[in-house]
Amino acid sequence: MTILQSSKFQIGLLVALILGIIGVYAGIFQNLYADWMNDPNYSHGLLVPLISAYFIWQKKDELTSLPVKPANSGLVLILFAVVVLIAGVAAQEYFTKRVSVVFLLAGMVVFLLGWQWLKSLLLPIGFLFFMIPLPYIIYDAMAFPLKLFVAKFSVIALKLMGVIVWREGNIIMFPQTVLEVADACSGLRSLMSLLALGVALAVFSQKKRSAMVFLVLLTIPIAILTNMIRVIGTGFLAQYYGAAAAEGFFHEFAGMGVFLLAMVLLFVSSGVLRKVWS
Repeated sequence: MTILQSSKFQIGLLVALILGIIGVYAGIFQNLYADWMNDPNYSHGLLVPLISAYFIWQKKDELTSLPVKPANSGLVLILFAVVVLIAGVAAQEYFTKRVSVVFLLAGMVVFLLGWQWLKSLLLPIGFLFFMIPLPYIIYDAMAFPLKLFVAKFSVIALKLMGVIVWREGNIIMFPQTVLEVADACSGLRSLMSLLALGVALAVFSQKKRSAMVFLVLLTIPIAILTNMIRVIGTGFLAQYYGAAAAEGFFHEFAGMGVFLLAMVLLFVSSGVLRKVWS
């Protein structure tokens, strides 16, 4: 039996479960949407479900021919999702509550449609993890060493350019001003968005799985490199034109420019990989 031959009962059960999820997760989704709108680190989150839906649309011919073999073992995944949700509610921990919905969707697919369906939908469902903000304790633990790394090598580059500069941790000091390499300049903010974009681009543009993995891994050095360029440019302006020249409009424009540069590098890398990867 295929999905087109599914009984009205199964379709009705699916609709009921979807409505139940909306009811249970309404508040969680509302807070998640607020984070997408207000947290620059996760402004890409709004696009993630749309890209995931497009992944499913691309597989529509394959999915309509898959046999529907509901598996009770899917209840294990559903139960696990419920336990994760309860733990998140009890601890008032947003990440745990939000991530439970991904496991719940996986369990529903297995319970209603079977394991073959989960195998085919693993990418669209797994891609939804990119829409969920990391816990800040993890975010801060990753951002701090990245700030030090960016500050260290940006100072080396500035010295090679003849700029008088020295560094203390993530603080860059010039004779007339002091700059701080903040979280936004660590590369982690753009890395979150680039990883999601990199996965989508890898699936759309690369034919070999090894090339897909390599392209996704390339997002890490690209994000760090482009943010180093931002810090170097800011430091250069601060040295020769004063701190005011490196703040305000330039600082905001540099943030957008750096991300656009990262996207260009990612697309160029994708094109090169398609030509040279064997």
